Amino acid sequence: MSGTSDKPTAVVVDGYSAGNFYPAAFAAAGARVIHVQSTPELIPSMLAPDLTAYAENIVDGDVDSLAARLAPLDPVCVVPGQESAVRLADALSEALGVKSNGTRLSPARRDKYEMIETLRRAGVRCARQFKSADPAALVDWAEREGGFPAVVKPLSSAGSDSVFICRDGAEVRAAAERILDGHNIFGAANTEVLAQSYLEGTEYIVDTVSCRGHRYACGIWEYEKTLLDSGQRIYNRDILLAEDQEPAADLVAYVDEVLKALGVEWGPAHAEVIVTAEGPTLVEIGTRLNGNLNPGFHDVALGQNQAALSALAYADPDAFLARFSGGVYTKRQHAYVYNAPTVLDGIVSAVDSAAVAEMQGLESVFQAAPRYAPGARINPTNDLMTTSMKIFLTGPHHEQLTADYEKVRVLKDLVYRVDQ
Repeated sequence: MSGTSDKPTAVVVDGYSAGNFYPAAFAAAGARVIHVQSTPELIPSMLAPDLTAYAENIVDGDVDSLAARLAPLDPVCVVPGQESAVRLADALSEALGVKSNGTRLSPARRDKYEMIETLRRAGVRCARQFKSADPAALVDWAEREGGFPAVVKPLSSAGSDSVFICRDGAEVRAAAERILDGHNIFGAANTEVLAQSYLEGTEYIVDTVSCRGHRYACGIWEYEKTLLDSGQRIYNRDILLAEDQEPAADLVAYVDEVLKALGVEWGPAHAEVIVTAEGPTLVEIGTRLNGNLNPGFHDVALGQNQAALSALAYADPDAFLARFSGGVYTKRQHAYVYNAPTVLDGIVSAVDSAAVAEMQGLESVFQAAPRYAPGARINPTNDLMTTSMKIFLTGPHHEQLTADYEKVRVLKDLVYRVDQ
């Protein structure tokens, strides 16, 4: 371990994807940042952490040895950089005696079956569900109790990975067998499958940051999804909701119940909620940053961003509570996040910089970020991880934003040249 510092120390476990925004956020809050890499090799399916942004990188997944190495630094927090790091971050923060959601309900904040059952025990509205390693048992449950359509998915994944909408028993069986034959996006084998009752209604994202049990709602987005022929639903566009627009108040009130039931006292949470005829109902929640976070984009559209808010909550709780306790964001501009799908299948031979520049030059486009470089394998989109690029759009005029979105939908197909 390197020399000591006068700055407080924050620890990020597996800072993949949006976790890459933590080093700058904690630096702005006056903290130095240590990274814990819980696996010997980086997970290849995810956007890797920029290890140069950290003061140290410790490659170790054992709670006791990590606690022994980190305790002399007197860290102020341990935060998960992505979904699969939640349980290790909870255990390590508890072992170190720092700000923590603790381990008692940690399984319920990670395992999707335990998550919903914990809500049920707390009297919070939730879906019917069943889990099994036996496809036949899942079919039997769907036919006798769950009904159709039924949702079939892994117990512990993210990014719409292997989520199937099944219309009959044969589709349930096929989805379950496919899931059990594979791994989740974090590289772990799927040993059980979750089947849930289908929630009919509009789906929303509700992002929060908690500090000493006090929540700030930092963004609500309406999900627009596309249903593929395979029965999988993929993200298309996230549309920012105004804080005083229906059903924002009901969503915030419901997520408050969810956070309480799951013991979320500290840090970010990313909830997906469907507003059914009975009211808001949880799809799932992760105690980590929104995977579509872009701090500059969120600062423009919302006046703040989840990474900076989380760093402030941990590094200076009094300042966070004085400004944000119990509050809700203010929408400053219209905003979309577009996860562009593709039907391309092959090796990327070139990225058309002119098409990217034309897209980036549109008035409402804040950032257009191709996912693939020349030489990379590109596949037809079947989940969030296989979209072709992510485009952030924001502006004061809804009509302009919509027009630029329609242009982007055309231009995204011109970005890649592919060898079959």
